[in-house]
Amino acid sequence: MNDRQFHFSIDRGGTFTDVFAQVPDGKGGSVYKVLKLLSEDPSNYPDAPREGIRRVLEEVTGIPHPRDVPLDTSRIASIRMGTTVATNALLERAGERVALVVTAGLRDLLHIGNQSRPDIFDLRIASPDALYEAVVEVAEAVMLPLGSEPTQRNGPQPELNASIPCPGKRVVGTTGEELCVRQEPDLARLRQDLQAVLDSGISSIAVVLKHAAIYPDHEQRVGQLAQQMGFKQVSLSHAVMPMVKMVPRGFTAAADAYLTPHILRYVSAFKAGFDGGLGAVQLLFMQSDGGLAPADDFSGHKAILSGPAGGYVGYALTTAWNDGQGAAAAAAAAAKPAEDGSSDNASAAYSGNGARSLQVIGFDMGGTSTDVSRYAGSYEHVFESTTAGVTIQAPQLDINTVAAGGGSRLFYRNGLFVVGPESCRAHPGPVCYKKGGHLAITDANLALGRILPEMFPKIFGPNEDEPLDACGTAAAFAQLAASINEAEAAAGKPAKSVDEVAMGFVRVANETMCRPIRALTQMKGYDAAAHVLACFGGAGGQHACAIATALGMKTIFVHRYAGVLSAVGIHLADIVTEVQEPAAASLAPQELPGLAARLEALAGSAAAKLRAQGFRDSAISTEKYLNLRYAGTDVAVMTRWQAGADPAAAFASAYQREFGFVLERPVVVDDVRVRATGRAAELPEVAVLSAAGLPPLPAPAVSSSTYFEGLGRVATPVFLLGALTPGHKVAGPALLIDNISTILIEPGWVATITADHNVRMDSSSSSSSTQQQHDNQQQVQQQQLKVSPVECDPIQLSIFSHRFMGIAEQMGRVLQRTSISVNIKERLDFSCALFGPDGSLVANAPHLPVHLGAMSEAVRFQVKYYGPGGAGEAEGLQACGGRRG
Repeated sequence: MNDRQFHFSIDRGGTFTDVFAQVPDGKGGSVYKVLKLLSEDPSNYPDAPREGIRRVLEEVTGIPHPRDVPLDTSRIASIRMGTTVATNALLERAGERVALVVTAGLRDLLHIGNQSRPDIFDLRIASPDALYEAVVEVAEAVMLPLGSEPTQRNGPQPELNASIPCPGKRVVGTTGEELCVRQEPDLARLRQDLQAVLDSGISSIAVVLKHAAIYPDHEQRVGQLAQQMGFKQVSLSHAVMPMVKMVPRGFTAAADAYLTPHILRYVSAFKAGFDGGLGAVQLLFMQSDGGLAPADDFSGHKAILSGPAGGYVGYALTTAWNDGQGAAAAAAAAAKPAEDGSSDNASAAYSGNGARSLQVIGFDMGGTSTDVSRYAGSYEHVFESTTAGVTIQAPQLDINTVAAGGGSRLFYRNGLFVVGPESCRAHPGPVCYKKGGHLAITDANLALGRILPEMFPKIFGPNEDEPLDACGTAAAFAQLAASINEAEAAAGKPAKSVDEVAMGFVRVANETMCRPIRALTQMKGYDAAAHVLACFGGAGGQHACAIATALGMKTIFVHRYAGVLSAVGIHLADIVTEVQEPAAASLAPQELPGLAARLEALAGSAAAKLRAQGFRDSAISTEKYLNLRYAGTDVAVMTRWQAGADPAAAFASAYQREFGFVLERPVVVDDVRVRATGRAAELPEVAVLSAAGLPPLPAPAVSSSTYFEGLGRVATPVFLLGALTPGHKVAGPALLIDNISTILIEPGWVATITADHNVRMDSSSSSSSTQQQHDNQQQVQQQQLKVSPVECDPIQLSIFSHRFMGIAEQMGRVLQRTSISVNIKERLDFSCALFGPDGSLVANAPHLPVHLGAMSEAVRFQVKYYGPGGAGEAEGLQACGGRRG
């Protein structure tokens, strides 16, 4: 009998660490245990993931596992982890000491970077600190003879390049192109320079040589020399990410050299807390692309989104329900156009594994930040992102993060309600954590009766056994409300109650979190209202209805393990390996057989890596991609290669949807890529709702006085999720609570318990509801829209400033992505703004502000000249690019 029956999946977040454990039930089967604890609690334990494992082992086995001795691993089969270690090291610049080895003459390449200025209005613009502290130049040179034929690299005037001679030997690169090696690397001189670096205490280097993406020979020789000399970490740019563009490739290699040793030290320290150092335990880490990797293969540049990736996988694989109609009926209902003309019918969109037809927005609201993403049958990746001023070129799930979470601090500044971006994190935490913290969104929900201290985990106080401090929160809000009312009174405005102040901050936070969702949907050509909102994270359940209402969504899905869904996703994730090569081909019919052969070869290589980890062929699947763009443009779209399908048509469709147009230009192939997955855990079957008689809805456990916008304090029933039976319906207002999450059902929403004991919430417009619920929703919406024409309400001002700014930012993002000019793409040398009816500036995105003074005058002139009674009224706004009507 196998004694190793404990499987742990852990997400170590910025505030909380979530543990999802599969443990023996004592009857030959297994059950799940969930646990949530503070990520930082130095007075009680040194490492949260290890402490979580210790607590579960102790609870299930009944055997004491003292904190001060290495944990017994005899019962542990596997540990899977997602961690913020890499992200924090990058943000705090706490990684390894690194030296950059670069082609001679390019020592300042990464310091210069590109011309982007992310905070263009900052009066003290500071260049981000470099990840390396020493530079070694390598005397080597490789050139790409362009010849006299026009190619994608040669440009429209190839004759200008044809006369450049090749004074060295000719070689063939990985793309099949001919290159010229003008100078071999001077390894003798390099050895002396590297020895000086090694003597200074630096043992990690990033090697970034020109053209290494298509001719890696020189980097390989430099890497061999460095390893022989004793460097502990050698990151070769062509191995880290074999893509053209030396600057992002160099940043990625530097990030890998900077972060990987830091991660390996953390892994080593984690292992040291267990007897035998986890030698017999499978240890896997979550990568940014949504796949797991063995601890030895977990590298820095793939770890930036390690934690959030677990949440993405979690909701993507668990947002499912079955109403008993069967797969065919559900699929047909999903395909049937809705009454409003949209092509999505979320309410019946899934039935059974493999029949997924949902469009889902993931909404992961944690303590420090909120992550939003989109899933529509396949993982959506981006291949270049910037974190803490460092551009990283690697596959990452397309997750947008906003600094608004349960721990986001609350401020009243310059007459506005402000939420974040500062966070009080786990330590000291919000006021209610009893650590001398600051007012935060968690405090606001507590003050409004949306969190009940008696039903929240009792993990606070010196002995970790006390509830949330409701009295402390109430006193802090009373003090803040007094200061706000003092300022408002000076402006002749009416006073606000403590409830109104707390609700105001919640509404501002909700609008902040809506902005990235609009960016993921509307800015990419998708209708936000056609999606299901999959809500998870410790704080998400209290905000889901408000977020969905603001975005026009009709359905919300909350998994029964929503409070620890990132850990659940890590439990369900596949082991993934990716292989990629640069290409220099056109998407012409004669090129397709060669591209197909390269993809097959890469698929074989990727699958072999998984076989080496013990996977059978039946458990391995591959996805093939071409990275395509229009000739002469800079925006590439990763396009799925499918047998019998036309990749050019798929590319044009994706380009049209995102940018609204296509170009009459040749399509070129920048890269070929294969993603191979090994199925490491079986997905649970989706249960079917029984047609048997449904027991009556149980009585509420308690009643809470909860505040709702437009209704005030309402006696709200509180139901324990564990007491509800599949098929039960609970109409809002109500609270659903278990030991890891609280779900707020707002007026106008109805929650249904699915056959899997998950929660699906439908708005009153899409489900059977009472007239009273509909009236309540209308009353809430009218109250929210009620704005005085004279007085400027600080809450409404904050909300609409977010909305207007979001519109301007979306305008600028589309212009930036479709532009060819470096001035526009990197320096943001343009302006996007919204103006009022009289031409006055309403909101401008953070682009180059020099235009805005003249733009306002130009808009005023057009309004006066082309408007009613103006000299150009007959001409219409078409004359200046506008539209009448």
